[in-house]
Amino acid sequence: MTPVDEEPAATVPGPPLPLLSGPWSARVARAEGADLDLVHGWMQSPHIDAFWHQAWPRERWHEEIAEHLAGDEILPVLIGLDGKPLAYIEVYRVIRNRLAGHYPQLPHDLGVHIAIGEAGRTGKGLGRSVLRALAEGLLAADPVCTRVVAEPDVNNAPSLKAFAAAGFRYAGEAAFPDKTSALLVRPRREEDMPS
Repeated sequence: MTPVDEEPAATVPGPPLPLLSGPWSARVARAEGADLDLVHGWMQSPHIDAFWHQAWPRERWHEEIAEHLAGDEILPVLIGLDGKPLAYIEVYRVIRNRLAGHYPQLPHDLGVHIAIGEAGRTGKGLGRSVLRALAEGLLAADPVCTRVVAEPDVNNAPSLKAFAAAGFRYAGEAAFPDKTSALLVRPRREEDMPS
């Protein structure tokens, strides 16, 4: 597949920080200190490693976050709830990601990866709430973006359920070397769903 709109990837800005309000907060993750310790620790958790497969050493996570911060494909973000860190997310431009070409993407489409840090905070409806706020916050942060997408593993039932409850709709599957993903789309308007 090719993009619906042929705007060159080089002219599309990097992914924005979501505009969140109320109990939610978002800030760019740092590649050192407490942020690095937090992300590294969360990624060692079995509930995250089961699908992320990134239980890397601390130094490898430093390199990963630093690389994201230096580029314009992925923005590493920490999401907070009532002032306490809840999740690590990666906001990405689909046009610069491996998902490009797996559906008729538009140049400004944004994608998200999410990991709720503590296992004890999963299964309580927080996933759907943060995903809803995240999608709305990304659409608010980039008025040109008409859809937010995600590609969780088709076997990650809790994630699929949370995305559906947050208004993301199934739009097919994408096969990658490490997983088969469900393509989930949260359109700004009904006519923004890929066909």
